[in-house]
Amino acid sequence: MLNTLWLSFFFLAFVAGLWQWLSGSNPDVFSELMAASFDMADLAVEIALGLIGVMALWLGLFRIAEHGGLIKGIARAMAPLFRRLMPEVPPDHPALGSVTMNLAANFLGLDNAATPMGLKAMQDLQTLNPEPETASNAQILFLVLNTSSVTLLPVTIFLYRAQQGAAEPAAVFLPILMATSASTLAGLLTVGWVQKLKLRDPVLLAWFAGFAAFMALALSWIVSQPSDLLTQRSALVGNLLLFSVIVLFLLSGVQRKLDCYSLFVEGAKEGFTVAIKIIPFLLAMLVGIGVFRASGCLDILLDGIRWSVAALGLNTDFVEALPTALMKPLSGSGARAMMLETMNTYGVDSFPGRVAATVQGSTETTFYVLAVYFGSVGIRKTRHAIACGLAADAAGIVVAIAACYWFFG
Repeated sequence: MLNTLWLSFFFLAFVAGLWQWLSGSNPDVFSELMAASFDMADLAVEIALGLIGVMALWLGLFRIAEHGGLIKGIARAMAPLFRRLMPEVPPDHPALGSVTMNLAANFLGLDNAATPMGLKAMQDLQTLNPEPETASNAQILFLVLNTSSVTLLPVTIFLYRAQQGAAEPAAVFLPILMATSASTLAGLLTVGWVQKLKLRDPVLLAWFAGFAAFMALALSWIVSQPSDLLTQRSALVGNLLLFSVIVLFLLSGVQRKLDCYSLFVEGAKEGFTVAIKIIPFLLAMLVGIGVFRASGCLDILLDGIRWSVAALGLNTDFVEALPTALMKPLSGSGARAMMLETMNTYGVDSFPGRVAATVQGSTETTFYVLAVYFGSVGIRKTRHAIACGLAADAAGIVVAIAACYWFFG
């Protein structure tokens, strides 16, 4: 499926470009397509090189935590849950610890920590993969949960809205929480259905109930905070927790009287290798997305949706925010640019502006995460990962739009 999708980006871009050139509507279209491909190639290298430092940092810390027994302890604690979601992963395998750390970082909106933790988790899961070039069930579930994971504190969205002059930067918090929760639930149910997981297991239901209770407590605390201080306090809590994790990793090594410095350097060396290894996969995906966008295919798709919605007699106010929704699975930076463009055009507190912000905060960038995570371990056959990831994206986008109509319509 990935091969077909990737080729479609180029073929559709070529057909659209040829039409624009022959019709005279855009004589420079092929120059723009080539410029987009070169720009995306440069961006792929910039992203990979930008990951080197943070990858080296966190893989170094993970090496200490592994030898200190902390990761194994986390794995044992999470075994009852993951034994049912990832039955092929042994209960005490380090992968369960790194998976837990990644999902927790995503939950708290700690992007700088989530990516290296996720890459570490994918590497750990790869050690159990009998077919190294084909994604395993556990890797697919982890990827989908990553692209749709619940984000409790979407701090960056609040900051963008504040920069654009929003009266209440955190006004989209509840719609974002509803949308990202729906995305995660849809992703889990879709993967569970394909992989025939027993999601009605009493242990799973107990974990879900506990998570719902925790979310309710966290939500009550967040709602009680002054809106003008919410972003600042959210960032403070996130950074405090993140640095506490670093100290906890180091203490696990100190407790066992390990040479923490040497272990850190040993683990950090892997960061360089992993970051460089993902360049070809990231390059392929970003260039395909770049030419698809530059050819105007995305605009054609948007016009078609607008016409269809109007033909059904439905409200079309949300359509102006759809560029963000359509770009989100393809490119994080592209979706961010679309969101800011919508805010500038219609106003940060306009309905399209709020929908765009909600969509931006509700899901991850599916194809970017797929290229980076699967590319880091050399997986080429993605099986049902893309379909399940896009199903989660679709659920998040639909609920984001519905929630905005409910709160702001």
